[in-house]
Amino acid sequence: MASAGQCPMAEMHSSMKRLYAAAAQLDSPIRGQSAVARALGQSPQTLKNWESRATGVSAAGANKAQQMLGISSTWILEAQPPMLIGGPSSVSNSATQCDYVRVQQLDAEAGMGEAVENVDYPEVIRAIDFEPGYIRSIVGFVPAPGRLRLITGNGDSMQPVIQPGDAVVVDTGITSFDGDGIYLINMGNGQQIKRLLDRGVIHVASDNKSYGDPFPMPDGTLIGGKVYLRNRIERFN
Repeated sequence: MASAGQCPMAEMHSSMKRLYAAAAQLDSPIRGQSAVARALGQSPQTLKNWESRATGVSAAGANKAQQMLGISSTWILEAQPPMLIGGPSSVSNSATQCDYVRVQQLDAEAGMGEAVENVDYPEVIRAIDFEPGYIRSIVGFVPAPGRLRLITGNGDSMQPVIQPGDAVVVDTGITSFDGDGIYLINMGNGQQIKRLLDRGVIHVASDNKSYGDPFPMPDGTLIGGKVYLRNRIERFN
């Protein structure tokens, strides 16, 4: 019981309890507010707000947890099992040996020329397994489950590095400029795969020189991830 003059500490919302519990049970466990926030690309303050507010985790936050970590959004919001996605209607997170990193391919495209609009939370259509040592050699560490995603490039602006229809692996945990390289970006009209270059000011470039010279990245551009390798197992950066 709180002493006189003190307010009782609010109990954590049940949806946040479920999110934290599920994150701790992942193949690579994520524990604590800061670690979960980092895995979701959110600020710790956002998670603190989810903990204390009457509605708990937002619907968008629950969907992001499903997309990035494989934690079922209906489990988070409504306590409806399964806790982790991977039933008959989806690609299983656990149908691989524990010493492999599973990368799910989304039913989504990124333009290499014209931008492409996708639904907010596209379906998973297949998965590819990589050895952790190989992932570590490319990214520098083994990311949390769901952080790496496969999407398809559409267009020819990144030729010869990326061919039209190539599936590329994107580290969705990188949401700001992280050195020269190829990124998934949105300049306001859909997702594109472009090279970003630091020239004092960040510039956007196409590898296909017929698309013109690099230009300053527009204000408000969103970075959705960094491309480290593609489906044919070659490094970009």
